[in-house]
Amino acid sequence: MLPGLEATQLPVDAIEVGRIAEAWGIKGWFKVLPYSADPEALFSSPCWFLLPAEKGAKAFIGVGKLAIKEAKTHSDTVVACAHQVDDRNAADALRGARIFISRASFPAASKDEYYWVDLIGLEVVNREQQSLGQVRDLLSTGPQTVLMIDFVADGKTQERMIPFVSVYIDDVDLNAKKIRVDWQADF
Repeated sequence: MLPGLEATQLPVDAIEVGRIAEAWGIKGWFKVLPYSADPEALFSSPCWFLLPAEKGAKAFIGVGKLAIKEAKTHSDTVVACAHQVDDRNAADALRGARIFISRASFPAASKDEYYWVDLIGLEVVNREQQSLGQVRDLLSTGPQTVLMIDFVADGKTQERMIPFVSVYIDDVDLNAKKIRVDWQADF
């Protein structure tokens, strides 16, 4: 294992949240490419779980636990430093590593706010109790987020898009794994 990495197992609730881009400066800091526009989970988690880059040279194998000293926004990027990663070479050895965080470490969402990862897989039903499909993904269009929903019609998987805004979303019930919407099946 590399300096700063402790061999471990990936938590069962691990979510991939970004990857390490490159070393930043000479004191062991590194740039992070978060997968979210609001990388609050990166900032709040005291440890990250790393898997080697999917492509290219691998500086380590297996799962490594990295104890984070600090993670913050700097200009238009995210930078971080970790315990026992003390110089540029040690930071650069982490290049390309995929970052996972335990879902339990995510900050609590506010009322009527949801993590995208919690919405993926939920069934979408309309007010008439018709199933409209299952959330496959979400798409940020700038002013709003859109639910990307897969459904089967005539034996083929098709896609339906519903804006994730209060005028169309009646209720999100994470426990029941359902989103109730004001939307018709023929839209």
